[in-house]
Amino acid sequence: MTDRQPKILISKLGLDGHDRGAKLVAHALREAGFDVVFLGIRHTVPEVVDAAISEDVDYAGLSFLAGDHMTLVPKVLRELDDRGAGGVRLIVGGIILKEQVPELLSMGVRKVFLPGTPLKVIEEFIREDAKQ
Repeated sequence: MTDRQPKILISKLGLDGHDRGAKLVAHALREAGFDVVFLGIRHTVPEVVDAAISEDVDYAGLSFLAGDHMTLVPKVLRELDDRGAGGVRLIVGGIILKEQVPELLSMGVRKVFLPGTPLKVIEEFIREDAKQ
């Protein structure tokens, strides 16, 4: 990546309307100096991928609380690849079972943040990961 701050899209897929955590992460990253695009709630996979491409983001951060991450994450990754945007790094957070984390990482998710992760940890991960 370049020397500029990473650009990050934060969104929620599907019908889950609980966006408090996503808003907190978006706000914290913006306060830390990142360029943040907050897409909000109730989006489809194509909408999120469209936004990631049109906004030219480095990261797409997806929040899941409804248990649909094991279905939606592969669809997002496939759509990014199919549209030539496989370089967008996917990070996810929310209510995710610890035993699902290795599978998500093996799919291509860069990092999984579980409930209670300090916002500073998310910020530091992105700063370090962006150097790679």
